[in-house]
Amino acid sequence: MKVRTFQIIVLQGIVGSLPWAAVVFFTMWFELIGFDNSSSAALNSFFAIGCASGSFLGGVIADVLSRYYPDSARVMCAQFSAFMGIPFSWILLTVIPQSVDYWSAYAVTLFLMGITISWCATCANNPMFAEVVPPKHRTMIYAFDRAFEGSFGSLAAPAVGLVTEKIYGYNAKAVDLSHGSVDGAYALSRGLLTMMIVPFALCLMFYTPLYTVFKRDRENARLASIKEQELT
Repeated sequence: MKVRTFQIIVLQGIVGSLPWAAVVFFTMWFELIGFDNSSSAALNSFFAIGCASGSFLGGVIADVLSRYYPDSARVMCAQFSAFMGIPFSWILLTVIPQSVDYWSAYAVTLFLMGITISWCATCANNPMFAEVVPPKHRTMIYAFDRAFEGSFGSLAAPAVGLVTEKIYGYNAKAVDLSHGSVDGAYALSRGLLTMMIVPFALCLMFYTPLYTVFKRDRENARLASIKEQELT
């Protein structure tokens, strides 16, 4: 718990989990635009496939780069992934016209978004935990990380609802999902944009101290492991 790298990763994870919790509103947003259930499900599938592919791709890229830049490659990959959430959220929620005529544009954007914003856990968080935490404590550390991120991330969905209703004027009583709603789709898209771009930007910023902290913590963990082996 005293390892600074662990503290930083947990902090960025708490903030970084907010956009992923907000994603649950995508289906509702698609239906407000006017997409039917099948089209909405297909769009969500493109995003899910992109995320699955991106998790693998991010891990591979970070593994390769870390051979040449062991102190910074994983942090750079994580920051790249967090950064990509900003332009893709902007394009998805504001640039593409909110019309059923642009299903293909949504599908391509969601796939590319998924494949680029899903790197952090596999390219940085999990591998870095493994390097700075003694093996006997890894299970506990991973559990703490999941608990912190999950508990705070659960606040994102209510936050999206509050922002959408209180700031952007979404009126649930005036909306019929079966027929769509231009005003409702617009309000929800702005609420989603707020709860995605801001956390992605903060997540990008919170990774920065790891450029100096990670190297020191990894070396401390290595020395501690050597001492433990000598004692045994």
